[in-house]
Amino acid sequence: MTATQHEPAVMPFGLLAPPSAPDLPEAPAPDRTWRLIGGTAWVYLADPEGPGLTRPVIMSDGFGNGPSDLDVLHHALERGKFALLTALRRRGHDVVLLGYRERSASVLNNATTAIECIQRALVERPARHPLTVGGFGAGGLVTRYALARLEADGVDHRTATYFSYDSPHNGAWIPIGLQALAHALRATPALSRQVNSPAVRQLLWRHLETVDGTPRQDPLRTEFLEALRRVGDWPRLPRLLAVANGAGDGGGNGVRPGIDAVRATGGRFDGTTLRTQAKGDEQVVARLKGLPSGHTVRTCGFPELDGAPGGTLGTFGVAGDSLRATGAVGIEPAAASVCFVPTISAVAATGLDLGTDRDLYAAVDRLAPDAVAVDDFAYSSQNTGHAEITEELATWLLDRLP
Repeated sequence: MTATQHEPAVMPFGLLAPPSAPDLPEAPAPDRTWRLIGGTAWVYLADPEGPGLTRPVIMSDGFGNGPSDLDVLHHALERGKFALLTALRRRGHDVVLLGYRERSASVLNNATTAIECIQRALVERPARHPLTVGGFGAGGLVTRYALARLEADGVDHRTATYFSYDSPHNGAWIPIGLQALAHALRATPALSRQVNSPAVRQLLWRHLETVDGTPRQDPLRTEFLEALRRVGDWPRLPRLLAVANGAGDGGGNGVRPGIDAVRATGGRFDGTTLRTQAKGDEQVVARLKGLPSGHTVRTCGFPELDGAPGGTLGTFGVAGDSLRATGAVGIEPAAASVCFVPTISAVAATGLDLGTDRDLYAAVDRLAPDAVAVDDFAYSSQNTGHAEITEELATWLLDRLP
């Protein structure tokens, strides 16, 4: 019997997307459904009796495993802290929810689906109505590239406004210790496949390919950034808006560096520890016990990323809950959720580096207009969950749509 056969499987958990609520209600039936190559678009009309799409807003789904789920997407946008879909339709906007056959596929591949959706919307709307196109999380990068690609190809996309909602323009962060754990849990290979999916490789500021690898900018991310540059980095025709779930005053989320976030104290993985990121060299971020590839994972030269201002994900908390199925596990409540999309990344700050504490904790509310790549941006008054729809941020966005 192999060591992997001795290893208990744990429930796969999402490292780059908020967990879905159990027993979600079924989404209302869309007024129209567009079958696209590589995905589906669900259309909700402000006036079902109208002549065509009116002031359409295309909203792209973000990262996840497998296909987009209308029930999940609709719930996130409508049944959280603010009913964004209802607010859009009350203001006379038709809503097009854009989903993908595989959300973890390459951003460039899913951009092809987004382009098809944009072209379909152009056909179905009266000529006088421009489009609004954007997305949440990775969806903001998919639509950013799609619009820029159309412009590079000489296609008039008739889009007046582009928006991104907590999208990692300068990169996202998943703790290296968690990435190592995903690779180490060989009895749950879905975790390693998730970390090594094309989209994750393209989105993460630093990626770990194997449990004993070295964190680096993945070659797929380098290729993606080069592909963006070839089409001009950004679309030039629409007004560019960016929304950040992170705070704008440079204040962190309270996660202390260099502490145990998750510690197994019994069962098969007794002694396994996941630690928050501390700055400096030879920082221990994970001790993996009871695994065929068990060892100590260290980083060198990283800033205090887990506590940085930005949209948060409960990655340590979700991982700890999954490990509890194998034995006693303690989770530090103050470190259950950590920074996922730093504020400086979500607002597309230029000249600021996720690799330094000084830039990572910069107060974006003091940035000059030419210090960001977008025309206007908003940030949260406090650090909130990644892509969480709050009244504060949603109202700011709604007030700027054509």
